[in-house]
Amino acid sequence: MNKIYQAVAELRSKFKEMSFAFTTDENEIDNAVQELMLYFLQMNPSTLSDIFKKDGEDGLTRYGAVALRRGFTSPRSKFYYTYNKYYNNIDELTSNATYEYQSHKSIYNIPNEVLDFCKYEQLEKIDEVLDSLEYWYDKKIFQLYYYEGNTLDSLAKKTGISRNSLFTTIDKVRNKIKEEIE
Repeated sequence: MNKIYQAVAELRSKFKEMSFAFTTDENEIDNAVQELMLYFLQMNPSTLSDIFKKDGEDGLTRYGAVALRRGFTSPRSKFYYTYNKYYNNIDELTSNATYEYQSHKSIYNIPNEVLDFCKYEQLEKIDEVLDSLEYWYDKKIFQLYYYEGNTLDSLAKKTGISRNSLFTTIDKVRNKIKEEIE
């Protein structure tokens, strides 16, 4: 297997060249190729071995090319989900900002503060409604779900409260907020 992984590592520069067909952003290419290398490492060893025995480096190159294309073009690929989706959200955030946006994507392009005051006021109103709730339990469950980004299943595991009970509480608070804000 070490021979196969060594062959994959030597194909890295070839995979980088292939990536220029999809983008010219060096950071995105490096991330895509790194994700491809990780994909090869996590792949079923017998499948990888079969590909290498049948076609050698040529087979690895073709397989890698297909995986790269899928990574760049499919929204269900791990590369898209971890990198492109993230950078697209950065683009949406920064396109509304009042400074000149550089054409390449980078984590350093994020402005220090982008505030939408309408949304900020809405959040203040939501907090006021939460503070006025009769039971602290309702407020805490709502905050754990929305503010900390828990799913119902993860929240049920953490708290030991049934998923249905959590849903009922969150739905009740959500309806109360709608009534108060609208």
